[in-house]
Amino acid sequence: MRTRRGISYPKVNNICCEKRREGNENMIHSRKRFKPSSGTPVVTLSGQCDFLDTLPDDIVLFILAKLGATAGCPSDFVSVLSTCKRLNALGVHSLVLSKASPKAFAFKSENWSESAHRFLKQCSDAGNVEACYTLGMIRFYCLQNRGSGASLMAKAAINSHAPALYALAVIQFNGSGGSKTDKDLRAGVALCARAAFLGHIDALRELGHCLQEGYGVRQNIVEGPAVFGSSQRP
Repeated sequence: MRTRRGISYPKVNNICCEKRREGNENMIHSRKRFKPSSGTPVVTLSGQCDFLDTLPDDIVLFILAKLGATAGCPSDFVSVLSTCKRLNALGVHSLVLSKASPKAFAFKSENWSESAHRFLKQCSDAGNVEACYTLGMIRFYCLQNRGSGASLMAKAAINSHAPALYALAVIQFNGSGGSKTDKDLRAGVALCARAAFLGHIDALRELGHCLQEGYGVRQNIVEGPAVFGSSQRP
């Protein structure tokens, strides 16, 4: 439509098309997750900012390590790893897994799976002493992998892990995983004494029996009952 001065009004259809085109472009852009530039928070689908992406890796690792160390069950920690790719990658860092609490990988037997086995192995490979002991016990007694299980328990025992020391002592006493001739009573007593020194009650009680009966060690009818009695005290 033209005016007297020769100026044309834009057609109504053109205006509607342009507005529709602009609206579609805005809708497309709003669906995209913008990659952050340096120090710029990410825009989420709801239009809010994701400030997690502005944090450096060392701070995120520190937070995840604290979370893993205080987790009350596996889902408390594993559910966070499934939040995004970045948390999933940083969550399995050795600095995080080495400090994970025993409850973070305390999988129940009905929930045991290959992924649980893999996660527990990642923790043990990261140097988590409790994970080494737990995976060692599972492999030795449940999966019948004696060599690997004993090796993992020994790895924990080297780091003065009392339950691992006592578990190895029981293996030496019983000759578990081998024949009766594979028993090493002296080694069992030595491991038991070390675990008892670290405060393991069952090891202290077993050491008392060994001293009293002369089992793997020279009999001492005075020290034996005394050691056994100390294990009964609260």
